[in-house]
Amino acid sequence: MQAAGRFVVLGAFVALTAQARAQSGALPLKHAPARTRAAITPADLMTRLYLYSDDSMMGRMAGSEYNLKATAYIAAEVKRFGLRPAGDSGGYFQNVPLVKRQLEASAGLSVDGAAMRPWDDFVPRDPGRATRAFDGAPAAYAGVLGDSTMLTPDQAAGKFIVIAVRTGPNLPPAAQVNRGALLARYRTAAGIAVVALETFPPQAINFFRQPQTILRDGTPTGDTTSLPVYVYVNAAGARLLLGAPLDSVRAGAAGKTVHGSVAFVETPAPARNVVAILPGSDPKVKGEYVAIGAHNDHIGFDQTPADHDSLRVFNDAVRRLELAAPNHRVTPDQVQQIHVNVDSLHRAHAARRDSIYNGADDDGSGTTAVLEIAEAFAGARVKPKRSIIFVWHTGEELGLFGSQYFTDHPTVTRDSIVAQLNMDMVGRGRADDENGGGPGYLQLIGTRRLSTELGDLIETVNKARKQPFTFDYQFDATGHPEQYYCRSDHYMYARYGIPIAFFTTGNHRDYHQVTDEPEYIDYDKLAHVSQFVYDIATTVANLDHRVVVDKPKPDPHGNCVQ
Repeated sequence: MQAAGRFVVLGAFVALTAQARAQSGALPLKHAPARTRAAITPADLMTRLYLYSDDSMMGRMAGSEYNLKATAYIAAEVKRFGLRPAGDSGGYFQNVPLVKRQLEASAGLSVDGAAMRPWDDFVPRDPGRATRAFDGAPAAYAGVLGDSTMLTPDQAAGKFIVIAVRTGPNLPPAAQVNRGALLARYRTAAGIAVVALETFPPQAINFFRQPQTILRDGTPTGDTTSLPVYVYVNAAGARLLLGAPLDSVRAGAAGKTVHGSVAFVETPAPARNVVAILPGSDPKVKGEYVAIGAHNDHIGFDQTPADHDSLRVFNDAVRRLELAAPNHRVTPDQVQQIHVNVDSLHRAHAARRDSIYNGADDDGSGTTAVLEIAEAFAGARVKPKRSIIFVWHTGEELGLFGSQYFTDHPTVTRDSIVAQLNMDMVGRGRADDENGGGPGYLQLIGTRRLSTELGDLIETVNKARKQPFTFDYQFDATGHPEQYYCRSDHYMYARYGIPIAFFTTGNHRDYHQVTDEPEYIDYDKLAHVSQFVYDIATTVANLDHRVVVDKPKPDPHGNCVQ
């Protein structure tokens, strides 16, 4: 699942790994996996997931050779099943045009001959598009963020503006400044410097320093205007830009002349969806499709490995506090009070150094579940009336890029897709993962947002099961702060008015951690979820009508609203 707030997780990670120095010692797989069967079984899912989330996959980051390796495995399997390719040029792959953007080596700022170095004296943020030149622009103090005395957009035009941010125990972190809102307000400025760098932990700066991977679709947007350069500075940087201490100037005060350049260069980052079709058995409706999907990527690997077991014990303690808290939030003081007896852990067994985000649950579980479902459909004696299209999307973790590209450029007619069933993190949901968790725990999101009938149908299929699931709909609530409806691939279908259902067993202590390993997956439950989605897809595919859309369709190019 796409991250909503990674800095807290990174903070825990860095705090526990500062002394580690060796790469993960796990070896790549040396043998091909055992041949799986057409039936959906825990054993088959375990076989697949241990391969798909093996260290040799190096975290499957979209735009990397390791994601290409992962998608090659998926394509080989669906070819073995005998499914029809539905990607580009008669193959199973749909190439997705991702690019990596990196700060130019010559980037820098200077004032009166004094140089400011990127990542030390200022931290640039990449808007993902062209930024305008600012060399020779005058600096100006725009005031404190949120104050009524801030410069107007017209007053800031052509200037390199400096913006202060209030900080304090009851205020949000300065890192949460709404960058998009500032860029929109001061769109005609030469540059924007937000005085917040002192509040950033080193891991946040390192995160910003990594190349940004974006989707470069080429579809005209109608807006090609360059944006102001956007940087974070500290108080010393603000003093250099303004020629005076920040607390001695008022909004509108003129500063120094700024020289230099901050630009980003792009390089291709190959990535691909995997798309395959099981043709329907009824000539009248085989041109319609039930889509089943998951995302094939994860978040890669880190240069500094962690002590796997102490990290997991720490995150377990944090998770217990989250589950016990009324608002499911922990305070910084509570986190500070958590102590891990590393010596005791190491007496039990040697330290396990780990730097690879294997993503066994996120979304290895969904990926392998879709493979199991595809094999089961391919091996079934009676095929469903409508066709089934299986899509393993790339780049979900980077911004839902693969599903965005597929729905913008579908390899079947978009209107022929009658529903989309999405699985993201479907291998956990125990009592220590979620309140009320257990073997039958399952979260449903979006099932009635476009089609009441789809939500009712899912409930009906569940009631017919020998072991029905207990559905948790709390995360589907309008305005829920986790925004899960907007954070996985199903939304890219929903924005075009395609009814969706999002299946997940929820968040847990190993989310976006190096500890998201296949050893912690509940394979019996993963098999039950897979069979459940198979049964729902069969029911939808065999309906005597298309699933009825009876709710308003969103703007396909607008922002997602839960």
